[in-house]
Amino acid sequence: MEIFKEIGPLKAFLRQQRTLNPSIGLVPTMGALHNGHLALINASRNTNSLTVCSIFVNPAQFNNPADLEKYPRTPEADIRLLSEAGCNALFMPDKKEMYQTSGIIKFDFGHLDKILEGEFRPGHFSGVALVVSKLFHIVNPDRAYFGQKDFQQFRIVSQLVKELNFDLELVCAPTTREPSGLAMSSRNARLSKEERQQATIFYRTLTFAKQAIKNGKTFFWVKSEVTKMCEAENVKLEYFELADQENLNLLKNVSPTVPAVLLMAGYVGGVRLIDNMLMD
Repeated sequence: MEIFKEIGPLKAFLRQQRTLNPSIGLVPTMGALHNGHLALINASRNTNSLTVCSIFVNPAQFNNPADLEKYPRTPEADIRLLSEAGCNALFMPDKKEMYQTSGIIKFDFGHLDKILEGEFRPGHFSGVALVVSKLFHIVNPDRAYFGQKDFQQFRIVSQLVKELNFDLELVCAPTTREPSGLAMSSRNARLSKEERQQATIFYRTLTFAKQAIKNGKTFFWVKSEVTKMCEAENVKLEYFELADQENLNLLKNVSPTVPAVLLMAGYVGGVRLIDNMLMD
């Protein structure tokens, strides 16, 4: 696996590789890799002749400086995992390489970045869109891979690709879960053993809600029950919503003509986690 810390050498390598490899896949990450990331690497390797992974803890998408400071960083372990997974190239820039000047560009995605995560993390998706745009320009991939766990992010990036005419295919891979149902996340490393057990309430409430709605319960009733379940586990729920899978318009109930998704976020101890579940 080739490792690059600067944009110029990476672009030169990829220009050379283009003559040998008909397709390039990109897996953007912030490191602290787990099996969910490796599933994205495998998905790219199965479809493309060359796979690039990026590791960059992007300061532009953190609206909480303390959260940025505490974000787990495990570069040595990440390199080993990627090499063993068959990743071809790793891009590990520092902040100065990605933001050579103080950026002033801001993205506005209308209602897409004002609800759910956008409501509680103002400016987050503008930062995501900025760094993803940079990576798309640098790598020029044929396909880019994202996880379903960050479902709203995938919809934001989809809008970005559509409106800026990026010539690539976006792939959304299913959420990878631990045996307990807990969605794999780099933030899980900050959970204690007891908190990891508490955090399974996310999967349990999503599963409960999906079945209850299918059994005819209203979303109003389901949301009330989920709130009680989270309170019983001392989990601070920020939101639990039902939304249209395509445009993230919030829904009051399911409809046979509108594919829906359940989305939630909350705090387990001092760690903020998110999860979701498709209704189909």
